[in-house]
Amino acid sequence: MFSYFRKKLNSHLAEHQRRRGRLVSKDGRCNIEFGNVEEQSRVAFLADIWTTILDLKWRYKMTVFISAFLGSWFLFGLLWYAVAYLHKDLPEFNPSANHTPCVENINGMTSSFLFSLETQVTIGYGFRCVTEQCATAIFLLVVQSILGVIINSFMCGAILAKISRPKKRAKTITFSKNAVISKRGGKLCLLIRVANLRKSLLIGSHIYGKLLKTTVTPEGETIILDQVNIDFTVDAGSENLFFVSPLTIYHIIDKDSPFFEMSAETLLQHDFELVVFLDGTVESTSATCQVRTSYIPDEVRWGYRFAPLVSKTKEGKYRVDFSNFSKTLEVETPHCAFCLQNDKDAKEKSKKGYDNPAFVPSEPKETIDTKM
Repeated sequence: MFSYFRKKLNSHLAEHQRRRGRLVSKDGRCNIEFGNVEEQSRVAFLADIWTTILDLKWRYKMTVFISAFLGSWFLFGLLWYAVAYLHKDLPEFNPSANHTPCVENINGMTSSFLFSLETQVTIGYGFRCVTEQCATAIFLLVVQSILGVIINSFMCGAILAKISRPKKRAKTITFSKNAVISKRGGKLCLLIRVANLRKSLLIGSHIYGKLLKTTVTPEGETIILDQVNIDFTVDAGSENLFFVSPLTIYHIIDKDSPFFEMSAETLLQHDFELVVFLDGTVESTSATCQVRTSYIPDEVRWGYRFAPLVSKTKEGKYRVDFSNFSKTLEVETPHCAFCLQNDKDAKEKSKKGYDNPAFVPSEPKETIDTKM
């Protein structure tokens, strides 16, 4: 019993370590950390403040949103209080009856903050207002109005852009949980299924892959995350996919494929990560988006194919059953691409005949033995 639990714990830790080593998660997020970045590069994030704000998580974005408005209201509240203080409009100065203040009905810091808020958001209750007594108050009113419009435009635009980013459209594109390897069209192929969960299409869709692995060059240099191109296609080609129903994309395992040297027995012994990309243009917004996912050796099933999921109803409609989307069926499959190629060569050679023009058939002569 103890050995059983220890085996389970070791497998769980190995799976957790493998999951942590994944560069791209199943939902497309990149697991990478940048260290020892120079200060000049950090300042560049502030120079591109728009992209920095858009890339922030929602909790940080809302914190910046609230802080920007509260900070500007409080800052200009201090300035309005300073104007009233310097012009001796506050009650502690006991102004005369014929004294005309810069701003009517400002009696302290609280009323200054309320006037700043009313000015910047253009509420205009009518109780507090700027008079013609001092040009400083008029100038401050103009400055706050202009800065208020800029802050409103920037923050509201950032919130709207965050909501409408095509990255959210990518959430409705899903890949199969596993990749499979089986025969397709007489060739050994690696197959992946992808589906669009919305009825709106992705225009000009293009799908491709990258195989990430650690390689050692002949010079002895170790390259971590070395990238190898993986070409995926469907029966109609790899460009401008008609993405109205789930598609099964496949990669032909031939001599130029990095999977050619792998077999059903050695697949799990290899250390690689297959990252699949789908680029397209959102039909409703004309914005480009990219969907990513990845597969590690444990998620590649050798000798399986995907279950069918598209059917036609009696009413003539096409129905997609997503319960079979990631379901696989075991099929007879060669245990390596090299064996499949050798079998094909042997069959082709057996069908061929060779003529020898110099060959002359001869019949054996019968001999009669008359000896007694």
